[in-house]
Amino acid sequence: MNTSVIGYPRIGKDRELKFASEKYFRSEISEEELLSVAKEIRKKDLLKQKKAGITYISSNDFSFYDNVLDTAFLFNIIPQRYKDLNLSDIGTYFAMARGYQGDNGNVKALALKKWFNTNYHYLVPEIDDDTEISLTGTKPVDEFVEAKELGVDTKVAVVGPFTFLKLAKFTGSKKITDAYPALTAEYIKLISLLASKGAEFIEFDEPYLVRDLAENDIDLFKEIYSLILSNKNGIKVLLQTYFGDIRDIYNEVISLDFDAVGLDFIEGRKTAELVEKNGFPSDKILFAGVVNGKNIWKNDYKKTLDILKSINADNIVISTSCSLLHVPYTLTSETKLDEEYKKHFAFAEEKLVELIELADLSGLDYENDDVFKYNQSLFNGRANSEDKDVQARVAAITDEDYVKLPVFEEREKIQKEELKLPLFPTTTIGSFPQTSDVRKNRQDFRKGLISKEEYVEFNKKKIKECIKLQEEIGLDVLVHGEFERNDMVEYFGENLNGYVFTEKAWVQSYGTRNVKPPIIWGDVSRKSPITVEWSKYAKSCTDKPVKGMLTGPVTILNWSFPREDISIKESILQIALAIRDEVLDLEANGINIIQIDEAALREKLPLRKSDWYSEYLDFAIPAFRLVHSKVSPKTQIHTHMCYSEFTDIIPAIDAMDADVITFEASRSDLQILDSLKENNFKTEVGPGVYDIHSPRVPSVEEIVSALTKMRSKIEDSKLWVNPDCGLKTRGEEETGKSLRNLVEAAHQIRG
Repeated sequence: MNTSVIGYPRIGKDRELKFASEKYFRSEISEEELLSVAKEIRKKDLLKQKKAGITYISSNDFSFYDNVLDTAFLFNIIPQRYKDLNLSDIGTYFAMARGYQGDNGNVKALALKKWFNTNYHYLVPEIDDDTEISLTGTKPVDEFVEAKELGVDTKVAVVGPFTFLKLAKFTGSKKITDAYPALTAEYIKLISLLASKGAEFIEFDEPYLVRDLAENDIDLFKEIYSLILSNKNGIKVLLQTYFGDIRDIYNEVISLDFDAVGLDFIEGRKTAELVEKNGFPSDKILFAGVVNGKNIWKNDYKKTLDILKSINADNIVISTSCSLLHVPYTLTSETKLDEEYKKHFAFAEEKLVELIELADLSGLDYENDDVFKYNQSLFNGRANSEDKDVQARVAAITDEDYVKLPVFEEREKIQKEELKLPLFPTTTIGSFPQTSDVRKNRQDFRKGLISKEEYVEFNKKKIKECIKLQEEIGLDVLVHGEFERNDMVEYFGENLNGYVFTEKAWVQSYGTRNVKPPIIWGDVSRKSPITVEWSKYAKSCTDKPVKGMLTGPVTILNWSFPREDISIKESILQIALAIRDEVLDLEANGINIIQIDEAALREKLPLRKSDWYSEYLDFAIPAFRLVHSKVSPKTQIHTHMCYSEFTDIIPAIDAMDADVITFEASRSDLQILDSLKENNFKTEVGPGVYDIHSPRVPSVEEIVSALTKMRSKIEDSKLWVNPDCGLKTRGEEETGKSLRNLVEAAHQIRG
């Protein structure tokens, strides 16, 4: 069988793109130097896939920030406020991604949202009534030609027009039905241009097809692709789907004139059933997504080969289930990870080997093949992965463990009397800037260059300075700054049993933000108190309230690479019990405001609404309640969420029974406020008043305007004032200015 990779990681083996981009932002390197780094990354990745023997390699899967933003830029879908800055092309591109504050103007970035059910983020395109959709860019063509000059024939991967339009925000009176003819015409021009350069295959990525589709969605898809497929210009067209199955539109898809269709057999619960029941046309190629593009465990060759044998199709290509940008680059960078662990893992580079081995085995009597036998030996159990005590604790959970008393309304009164906070209390989400000296202190301690006492003393000094700064600024509820934490999930994983950690297994979250998800190896429990001493020390430095800062069980799971041998529900409950131990220890040590972040609550939410409760919310929401249900009514529980669509799960969020919730709202223009009001949201709320993922400093007037809009939807007694996320990635100067403006805006509103 032939093989295919939908997309490859683009940050570079050693995060070269991140470091080059950040140098460019600081004007330390030129645009030409940045472009040179990017070209070298693409070259290495293309040649690596060719050397591995992959048949269908993608070009145009590279991006400086995000492929959806690339698509908007390609077709001139650039809001006028960015054009008015009069920057270079790449300057305009980054202004859309990061915002801009300088001599040419002051504009916010495009909204940032989660990419389906992953921890990757995309920029939301804006289409207004004056947008002139036109093929003004050449990126897909340039990168195809670049690959061809390297001797690599590629399929050109582009975000499909249907998915692009469904994800876009229409800011004027125009709707999708007004925009699709012009956009479709420009995609056809792109096909023609690629054909003139010798392209043989174009891949249209259409992950939106795995969502619930209405009749008008299906009609729109058919209309768009009837036009495109009538103008193929001799190029073969692959329709690529991922993150689920296309049950609502399968028959329509296979009846259209696609040359190939890519289906997900990993997350697509009904994919195999759809193919078996409805058949697959003999004149099309089936790209079967059977190698997991989102997790890092070795592929079980027996299960995969059984799936391939069962598929009723004449021409099958073995493919990844989605782009490999969701997994780290290579295991070869893990020089300290024990072989007992490594042999069970496959990162992007190792998944290339899996694709080739599966292709070879598919034509053999593989039961006696040495490669197959070694692969199967890995699935006979993992040493030390089970903890009977943890399993017993989970089994002992009762319905009462999920219930918090007294009810919210009574707790709210008790807490207002206890905390005596002013109207519109001000706070931050938790982390403060992680400056170079903070990172160096942590690295030196890890390398054994300084003692634990020196490490602790440094962090205490930073905490004391952070508390003093917050007092000077005038914030009402303070935080300790989280200088001891490398990452909001990895830090907790390091203090939990059952986790394995990597050195360089970085994955792109958005732009230059890379995360290193820990791996859940076995049953999870807390080793000892994790945050208590830091929070106690911070509290000793001030008379103001200090929040204890924790990461919730759903986010810890969703931002880790999870086990595949037990259910998601079982894993979340194990983590929830470990974090509950920490909550109760914080309370016992006098911390009466505790924030339990669930930034990734929505991440594993099934893409189809019919599966929301049965497969996720029915255990994810109770797991959060399990964490905090036993605290005193005087202890105020906060939570935080960011960069996802929350409007349709507002009742579920309210059912978490927190006392205060903060969430991202600045980039989305506070759209969530209407949903809060419509659902009679009882929890106190802090919609973010400014975007921390941009270096720009919001003015007092801007924040006052946001708060005024919030007050029209939220009761004054329930409104908190805060940034939209943690300040870890920001600079000290801009953070100080922004927070001072935030406090001044709150004072003006109180007045």
